[in-house]
Amino acid sequence: MRSIFLAATALSTLSSATFANTNAAVATDSNSAPDIITVIGLNGDPDAIPGSADMLTAEDLSIHDYADVTRILRAVAGVNIQEEDGYGLRPNIGMRGTGVDRSDKITLMEDGVLISPAPYSAPAAYYFPHSGRMAGVEVIKGAAGVRYGPRTQGGSLNLLSTPVPEETAGFMSLWLGDENTQRGHAYFGGMTDIDDGVRFGGLLEGYFDSADGFKTIDGFEDQSTGYEIEDYVGKLRFEIDGDFADQSFELKLQYSDELSNVTYLGLTDSDFAADPFRRYSASQLDQMDAEHSEQSLRYQAVFNNDVVLSAVAYSTEFSRDWFKLDRIDPDGAGAGGASSISSILANPGGNAAAFEIIQGAAGFVSVDDAVLIKHNNRDYLAQGVQFELAGELDMAGASHMWRVGLRIHEDEMDRFQWREHFRMDNGTLVRTRNDVPGSESNRIDSAEAVAFFIQDEIVFDQWTFTPGLRFEQIDLMREDFGKLDTDRTGANLVVKTNSVDAFIPGFGIRYDVNSEISLFGGVHRGFAPPAPGSTTQDTEDATNWEFGARYAADFWHVEAIGFFNAYENLIGTCTNSTGGGCVIGDQFDGGEVDVSGVELTGNMDLGKMFDLPFSMPLRGAYTYTHAEFQTDFNSGFGPWGNVSTGDELPYIPEHQLFAAIGIDAGHFGGEIAVSWVDEVRTSAGQGALDPTTSVEGHTVTDASAWYAVTDNVRARVSVRNLTDEVYAVARRPAGVRPGSPRAVLFGLSVDF
Repeated sequence: MRSIFLAATALSTLSSATFANTNAAVATDSNSAPDIITVIGLNGDPDAIPGSADMLTAEDLSIHDYADVTRILRAVAGVNIQEEDGYGLRPNIGMRGTGVDRSDKITLMEDGVLISPAPYSAPAAYYFPHSGRMAGVEVIKGAAGVRYGPRTQGGSLNLLSTPVPEETAGFMSLWLGDENTQRGHAYFGGMTDIDDGVRFGGLLEGYFDSADGFKTIDGFEDQSTGYEIEDYVGKLRFEIDGDFADQSFELKLQYSDELSNVTYLGLTDSDFAADPFRRYSASQLDQMDAEHSEQSLRYQAVFNNDVVLSAVAYSTEFSRDWFKLDRIDPDGAGAGGASSISSILANPGGNAAAFEIIQGAAGFVSVDDAVLIKHNNRDYLAQGVQFELAGELDMAGASHMWRVGLRIHEDEMDRFQWREHFRMDNGTLVRTRNDVPGSESNRIDSAEAVAFFIQDEIVFDQWTFTPGLRFEQIDLMREDFGKLDTDRTGANLVVKTNSVDAFIPGFGIRYDVNSEISLFGGVHRGFAPPAPGSTTQDTEDATNWEFGARYAADFWHVEAIGFFNAYENLIGTCTNSTGGGCVIGDQFDGGEVDVSGVELTGNMDLGKMFDLPFSMPLRGAYTYTHAEFQTDFNSGFGPWGNVSTGDELPYIPEHQLFAAIGIDAGHFGGEIAVSWVDEVRTSAGQGALDPTTSVEGHTVTDASAWYAVTDNVRARVSVRNLTDEVYAVARRPAGVRPGSPRAVLFGLSVDF
């Protein structure tokens, strides 16, 4: 299928820049009524939100045509990112000082539908929508986020898929380059009049991305450390212009498959200094095998009285088996003698025998059962229905834009895991025995939730007030069958339940000083539910404040926002991706935490400013964040440990800066973008940073350029990490991990 897809893509290709312009027009025409499931939408204005919101359009995304969402989000202030694999396959994203691990502290959506594998019971984003096929990205922070949930303390990220074109149109692009990167993206679709006031159409879309990787496994130099991804989307759309309402129905089907040879195993400091792109031989079998599907049916009616009803029924399924190195048992005796790979890499000298097995040098032979590789096998299901009703009315001298919404949702994670045992034999892993499937972890976590919100945007002269209230009623359950009952007879079943009711108020305000200057602010409750099985932990609660100002003129736009999040209780969740060292899924209370910061964004067109014959866009974003604990406590959560008042949170950089300058002369253009991230702690602490528990700051420069061969065909070049900066991004899950090195990609594209 891969070769067929690439061959078809090579026949007729469309540049990302052209696609951006086409898609923008498509969105405007085919979605004439606002889709109120989204906050901003492809046609919306983020400046109209009484709070902080950012919209990255298809044109923005086309500048570098990134396949990695973490590189896309560097341009948005207030977003915290911890890189891991260099490709953004499982991004770690937070907002305004929330935790970043697997993006589980933000509300993640595609087209307004919750898209984390199990958004309530297991929100860690081991699946993330592939940004290379997206037409837009919404980032919402502040009081506007109470429309969504259940996580409101940091913000929401909504990815917008390709809309059905208004007229018949097609798109194809092909990228080839370093690391044997092969990337293709294509769609074809449109709408057709089938009767007076009746239209029917659809969209077929395919996305393929693969690379051999930039790391080399000891003794397996020709083995891929990269990935292969296939992603397909189909949409059917039906529109009726009626006497009482204009209605539309849209069925969306999505399927993706990923096979990636990625590992949790990093390097020691000394080995990273010698060769940052090395992988120890014990990781030679590590591989993620995952499938994801989504089905949704969307309905929208715009009534003659301008009331809009929007509804969507959805179901997502995600299955994955991440077969990866878990523990090392030097004497092969089992019981409690095995050590986690994170503890070994943190202290290789104190775990010399285990570290020797991980390295697997030529001539070395371990005992049987010394290497334990785990099938991290999980199945996820999420399904539900959500409604929104919106309208306008004039009352008491003010204009009201009101909306109410309801979501009924259920999800679950079925965790059924086991280990295989190996001998390290002259650099090669030799299987010695298998455990019974389900004998390492055998449980189901589930959630049922009902959420309701009401929000009113009240406009009075130059003032806009936006009060809102969200209610979440959540029932959580863990059914643990135990490691001995792999047939799930229920003989050893332990059931834990927990119920949470939460009122989440929010209030936003905006004052338009004039047509160019506006002031805004807001306050809302930050909330996240506990995990299933956590019967003693509190919910995560915070009071979040923001205040900002915007200035927009003909050729430039600037915005400044200050924020303060006062956590009453911060929650940490034990996962393998945080380094393990605790029971996976357990939660830990972090008590009171204060997070404060500043977000600055700006863009301008130097071409317009200096009356040049071409456009020269300049854009930038700066974030300052200070996050610290307000209480003393001892925690079994590895990233925290023994905490003292004033300790700073791990993996939250104090400073982040993004700056880019480009040119668009009509028939050619390009951009150079620079991203700088300050040094970070990898465990809670204060004072001078310890080199063994921190990651140095780094600067990465990307560049892109395009040339219009014809009106419809463009040639592209994109350079990742132009200066070939060598840098570390994290010390978790296990050991030091590198950022991606320089890679040059060439693209050719066409629209028709």
